Amino acid sequence: MAKRPVSPQKISLARGLRHWQTDAERIMWNRLRNLQINGAKFRRQHPIGDYIVDFVSLDKKLIIEIDGGQHNEAENIEKDMQRTKWLEKEGYRVLRFWNKDVLSNAEGVFVVIREALK
Repeated sequence: MAKRPVSPQKISLARGLRHWQTDAERIMWNRLRNLQINGAKFRRQHPIGDYIVDFVSLDKKLIIEIDGGQHNEAENIEKDMQRTKWLEKEGYRVLRFWNKDVLSNAEGVFVVIREALK
């Protein structure tokens, strides 16, 4: 499948998002960076198609999304399902975690990620 070029606006937005991380995203990035989980290389706030994903291992085709409460609203649930469906069609596996789970049970979240990377 031919890859579409990412727009300069999308790249700029992704760079901006890297500076405005939530506490949960900061915890996740501190653990994912520098090949700390099963040697997988992750990128943060990375554009894929029309979307910017929170974290992705391009080699392992694994995306990790950290969701806040706004993702529990009906409109956003539908958008997230469409987004996940599209990303899966592109060959990615998508793991979603709530902010509160990362903040209160980070080790449990990392166990799930390690298993997905096997």
